Amino acid sequence: MSFEDLWRDQSAIGRDAETGGYTRGGWTPSEREATDWFLDQCASRDLAVESDGLGNLIAWWGAPDRPGVVTGSHLDSVIDGGAFDGPLGVVSALAAVDLLRAEGFAPSVPIGVGVFVEEEGSRFGMPCLGSRVAAGVLPAEKALALTDRQGVSLARALEAAGTDPAGVGPSPLLERMGTFVELHVEQGRGLTAPVGVASSIWPHGRYRFTFEGEANHAGTTLMEDRHDPMLTYAMTALAANKQARLAGARATFGRLSIEPNGTNAVPSRVIAWLDARAADTATLESLLAAITRQAVERAERDGTTVAVVPESVSPIVDFPAGLRDRLVGVLDGAPVLPTGAGHDAGVFSAAGIPTAMLFVRNPTGISHSPAEFAEEDDCLAGVEALAAVLKDLAQ
Repeated sequence: MSFEDLWRDQSAIGRDAETGGYTRGGWTPSEREATDWFLDQCASRDLAVESDGLGNLIAWWGAPDRPGVVTGSHLDSVIDGGAFDGPLGVVSALAAVDLLRAEGFAPSVPIGVGVFVEEEGSRFGMPCLGSRVAAGVLPAEKALALTDRQGVSLARALEAAGTDPAGVGPSPLLERMGTFVELHVEQGRGLTAPVGVASSIWPHGRYRFTFEGEANHAGTTLMEDRHDPMLTYAMTALAANKQARLAGARATFGRLSIEPNGTNAVPSRVIAWLDARAADTATLESLLAAITRQAVERAERDGTTVAVVPESVSPIVDFPAGLRDRLVGVLDGAPVLPTGAGHDAGVFSAAGIPTAMLFVRNPTGISHSPAEFAEEDDCLAGVEALAAVLKDLAQ
């Protein structure tokens, strides 16, 4: 089956007819349907699929009796996300295996195609959830206690999907992951060639800001008598934007929870989640400190309070230079660039697995949106590049 056929089949799953976007949260019907599609594709290729206790998958070409070369990505999405973020890496991996088989290539070590669950964290709020648990970075008990917006715990979600939560923990799959190469659509406008190689992943974190005030009547309470946490939050959002611009970093408040959430009431509480990223750890820490300082100063003036809790923080990932340069050589001098987006590849690299990334050009730079896009010719170039890399690493 061609890349085009694979892409067409996969991209029909879970697409919103109105927005054109995808909402595939972990262990939801659309994400499970995409996983079933992957399993069907593996069966049609006689790839032996292994799963760990959380549901991470690796499908092997060749007996997995020794460490091999693994590629792949994820099939889940952000809320109303694009078609390419994640699935492009999975579809390209299957197409690359098909291409190598058609050439008559016989790998000296097994080649695996991986799908790792809840990479976006759109359901349970923890990015790279599957790879974090697999690598032992996130303890099973903490992972299983995570809840979605409806209050459903990960443990309950697994049970509903027919998975025993008792099996969740560090993954034996990683013991046979000798090298990991993840292909991904580029999520900015930094790549001008069809295919590039990643140098690093910026340090990044998600931080929960809780602003506490006093609920009151929106029509009768004098402006000077209010203790309005929404006002404190609004100033903090503006401060985050300004401080990120000054630092050459990124800061986004993308999610809010408001209580009591009534049109005619001054809120009593506003919870806001900040996503912050920077080129180095010092800049990220300085950025968070500056935003927090301005939030606290404003809270004092508003008669409110603010508390900041880091929910997940990932350090900078510098991919191994030797492996990176080897890929650049295989791809005839492909450009090298960093990324501000987090990936499973970053978790595996931090866990000590030799890891690299390939990027496919994104002409608009738009990502995490239904408008996310990559040209078909560039996607095909990505398949050829991945096949060349796998061939070099597996012979």
